[in-house]
Amino acid sequence: KMANLALVVSDFNHEITSKMEQNAENAAKQLNAKIIKKIHVPGAFEIPFAANKLLKNKKIDAVVVLGAVIQGETHHDVVIVNAVAPKLIELSLKYNKPIGFGIIGPRVTWQQAEKRAEEYAKRAVEAAVKMSNIN
Repeated sequence: KMANLALVVSDFNHEITSKMEQNAENAAKQLNAKIIKKIHVPGAFEIPFAANKLLKNKKIDAVVVLGAVIQGETHHDVVIVNAVAPKLIELSLKYNKPIGFGIIGPRVTWQQAEKRAEEYAKRAVEAAVKMSNIN
């Protein structure tokens, strides 16, 4: 059956995440999946909150999360991704619905993130669709 997806997009590093959003939409089309809801959040830290809301929705089969957490002067990028990733796994298991993980980082430069934007978005959608078809 056609997978109904929801998208959570972090607006931090918008130049990168907006590209990721476009690539995710294209990937969904190619896989004959439908994005029925989209939530934009300020940064990666807010992604689990939005994902939690979307996973509660009976019409949504899977959630795809997109973000770019770039390396700065401190280890803030590591702290953020290490907080967000386990929480998303927990939510996925709690609601028994897959989450396609399209968060770039930690420890990446702007250039590396730009290079990975398309691939990460596409892979996250592919994973969400594949996993939503598991019985």
